[in-house]
Amino acid sequence: MKKICVVGLGYIGLPTAAMFANHGCQVVGVDINEKVINALNDGKITIEEPGLQDFVRSAIESGNLRGTIEPETADVFIIAVPTPITVDHKADLSYVISATRSLMPYLRNGNIVIVESTIPPRTIIDFVSPILEQSGLAIGTELYVAHCPERVLPGQILNELIHNNRIIGGINEISAQKAVEVYQTFVKGEIYKTDATSAEMAKLMENTFRDVNIALANELVKIAERLGINALEVIKMANRHPRVNIHQPGPGVGGHCIAVDPYFIVEKAPEEARIINLARQINSSMPGFVIDQIQKICGNMPRKVAILGITYKGNIDDVRESPALEVLEHLEQKGVVYSIYDPHVKHFREPLAQSLEEAVTGADCAVILADHNEFKQVQYDHLVKFMNYPILLDTKNCVATISNEMLIHALGNYADLVTEGEAVETVY
Repeated sequence: MKKICVVGLGYIGLPTAAMFANHGCQVVGVDINEKVINALNDGKITIEEPGLQDFVRSAIESGNLRGTIEPETADVFIIAVPTPITVDHKADLSYVISATRSLMPYLRNGNIVIVESTIPPRTIIDFVSPILEQSGLAIGTELYVAHCPERVLPGQILNELIHNNRIIGGINEISAQKAVEVYQTFVKGEIYKTDATSAEMAKLMENTFRDVNIALANELVKIAERLGINALEVIKMANRHPRVNIHQPGPGVGGHCIAVDPYFIVEKAPEEARIINLARQINSSMPGFVIDQIQKICGNMPRKVAILGITYKGNIDDVRESPALEVLEHLEQKGVVYSIYDPHVKHFREPLAQSLEEAVTGADCAVILADHNEFKQVQYDHLVKFMNYPILLDTKNCVATISNEMLIHALGNYADLVTEGEAVETVY
């Protein structure tokens, strides 16, 4: 039975630690946030993820998982700390570097160090390995180093940790194989071996592919506005082609993957990554475009807007890089009062409304920015009596009910038509 030390107990590290623990490994989870550690040792979690609370409690009660603020000696070390982005769109490797350095007193001959954090190409070669070399252990023969990028979807993390295919890039062949043996503890998907730099780049390209294709859909929305056509209908018809799958447009791209990872490629090859950089610019422009649409459907800038959902995607509590935050900033700059209702977010920088009714009271317009299930089947006619003007902008095209009194505008619908099966009404 291997002992595993997981450094970083966020959206990836905590489920990963619990997964190893529930599969018979002795696991110590490390985080600098004492609140996270105290909660973990009480069998509780500080993030929202379906099934994770019971899963973590099971791991704690088995005696296989415990939390601490300092690493310990172990057989395997997994680094799962964040890689933020700086204001000038560069990768902030300080957390990865700090986590790597924190392992130095505990490394022993035969240990395996795996970085799961998403990192720019060559980070393992240029940063992680040189730090680990200071341990005095020979990299690749005495200390095995690999990159195994996470590739799970929030809301389905526990299932995808087991069933998704994994890419493992070693600093050399034996490092990759050693890491494969670690993940074979629970992974049922295919595990593909490669070199560390290819693994780093593969992870970034997975999310960059999605970002570029979302940008194509968002650019279509802007073109559709100029031409007065229904972009949603165009996408639906184009996707009837057997080899076409245009993504859905929206208010922007968020989260700590798709909205960040492409910049790591641009940083390393700015002159070559032209399409990638342009896609980032298009998706980053969408919060401002949403503000323009609010003004158009209301006739002018409203005095109060009700914001429905501030997470970067539906049915999670994660607001990292959420385009909704930029929409709020734009509203503040224009002096527009806003209220926020998000049934999945418990703590935010400002007070949140406790109900839809409270949020829309006195509003001139409501805007859906996250496609939570709670917003899909609402009888929006019920909300009209609370609002100054019965206008709803659905930027996620998620409203499934037809309203007789609420003017529901779906982002991208710029034609005076409603096709069969659509549950939206155009405002203009």
